Amino acid sequence: MASDPKIGTFSALSIGIGGMVGGGIFAVTGLTIQLTQGAAPIAFVVAGIVALLTSYSYLKLTLAFPSEGGTVEFLNRGFGPGTMTGALNILLSFSYVVLLAVYAYAFGGYIASFFPAEDYVFWNHVFASGLIILLVAVNTFGVALVIRSENAFNLGKMALLVLFIIVGLALPIEWERFSPSAYVPPVEIIAGAMIIFLNYEGFELIANAAPDIKNPKRALPVAYIGGVLIAIVLYVLITIVVLGHMTFAEVAAHSDYALSAAAQTFMGTSGYLIVTVAALLATSSAINATFYGAGRLTYVIAKSGELPKELERSIRGQPLEGMFIFALLALYLVNFLPLNAIATMGSAGFLLIFLAVNLANVRLARKTESQAWISIAGMLACAIALAALCWQVWKVPATRDHLWILVAMIIGSLVLEAVYRAATKRGIHLGRKPTA
Repeated sequence: MASDPKIGTFSALSIGIGGMVGGGIFAVTGLTIQLTQGAAPIAFVVAGIVALLTSYSYLKLTLAFPSEGGTVEFLNRGFGPGTMTGALNILLSFSYVVLLAVYAYAFGGYIASFFPAEDYVFWNHVFASGLIILLVAVNTFGVALVIRSENAFNLGKMALLVLFIIVGLALPIEWERFSPSAYVPPVEIIAGAMIIFLNYEGFELIANAAPDIKNPKRALPVAYIGGVLIAIVLYVLITIVVLGHMTFAEVAAHSDYALSAAAQTFMGTSGYLIVTVAALLATSSAINATFYGAGRLTYVIAKSGELPKELERSIRGQPLEGMFIFALLALYLVNFLPLNAIATMGSAGFLLIFLAVNLANVRLARKTESQAWISIAGMLACAIALAALCWQVWKVPATRDHLWILVAMIIGSLVLEAVYRAATKRGIHLGRKPTA
């Protein structure tokens, strides 16, 4: 017997905001300013518009096909059984691994900032890796603690970020840093926006909670559209505060922990500590939530026939094997790739997934009662954004290798699914709700 829906409108909105305003903003604000200079707030708006268009497709698909599978279910519904569908879902898993690495990198960077500059890289790796290992243990042996702690982490994080914004805006800001003369060319603004697009991917977590949402026709539009709009406003204000109180050179020098460095300029040591605490709460919470969902994501994909049956097994009553795989891959990324490479991989991966979800909603427009043109606009926005991202990365010789990492992710997803499907002869099963 199904349980009664228990997630109200506000809680659904909180899921979306919590997923978006997580560790990413602490990790990549400095990188965004480095790439787009005075146009950084515009870059966050551009990325937000792409997310907003895509959230429409998610809204319609969630209303039509509520499932704990979320994105996995939508891709299966839109494209049916086939190697491409399975490869897209594996690419989704890889993109979540990248998210884990970004969050861990940010956590390590904020703590390492307390150590001498010459030891920064070493301690960044130590704390980033240590957090991943610690939270794997917590999720293995204390899953109840994970669930209870998420709301407290999110509340603390948001309160501290709002304090940072209010105090920062109340003090004099150097507005000339935002003048058009300080902008990079338009294509570079779009490319820079897309490198940090992963900041917005969290709205898709709402889809996984759909079966438990009360009055979805009222709650889901508020959660999806309202959540993305709130995230855009928060990101723009945070960026204004950072760049309004730091020069471009200062941001570049403290890129990995730009928010706490900015807080120190107008709140002193106490501001530095406040934002560092917020960053640690946010990144820990984000990794916690991603680990908690990782096993369930691979469980759903395996249950639909796109990954080995072994990933359907439970350990201590939880589908944890996927989490262990995610953790090992994240440890590799965080220790052997720079942050801009990791962010590029994650953003490109989610742009590809969101392009596919928009296309799925175009194909299912009659069933989802959608305005197909909105999803077509979302699909085109994702395609243009991905092209601009790839162009920017290819244009700079120092980052050109990052594209090959993305290519490896895509080809690896296709090969894994093709080989697995040929070896097992398993087919995709639509609409199956997990039982774990």
